[in-house]
Amino acid sequence: MNAMQEKLFIELRQTKTEIEHSLKTKSKQDWLTKILEEELEDIDHAIQKIQAGKFGECEISGELLPEELIQLMPTIRSKKDSDLLDQYCKIPIPSSFL
Repeated sequence: MNAMQEKLFIELRQTKTEIEHSLKTKSKQDWLTKILEEELEDIDHAIQKIQAGKFGECEISGELLPEELIQLMPTIRSKKDSDLLDQYCKIPIPSSFL
C-alpha cells in the first residue's frame, strides 16, 4: 500500500464509521437512508480492494485509473464511472483526470 492508498484507506474507514453512526441514530428511514446505505457499500468495496491490492484498477479493463481521479473519488470502480462525474460535480473536472 502506497502513501496515497494509506491516506485514502484511513479516510474511507473514518467515513464508514460516520455513515454507520448516522444510520444507527436515524429515528426513521427516509430518502437519505438509501443513499447512505449505497455509499457504505461502495466504501466497503473500496476497502476490500485496498486490502486485496486491487485498489485503483478499473474493474472492467484491469487498467490503472489516474491517481488524481482516485483521489477525487476513492470509491470509483471503473473508467466508465468517471463519465458520470460531470453530472454530479459542481466544479469542472479537468480532462486529464478522465
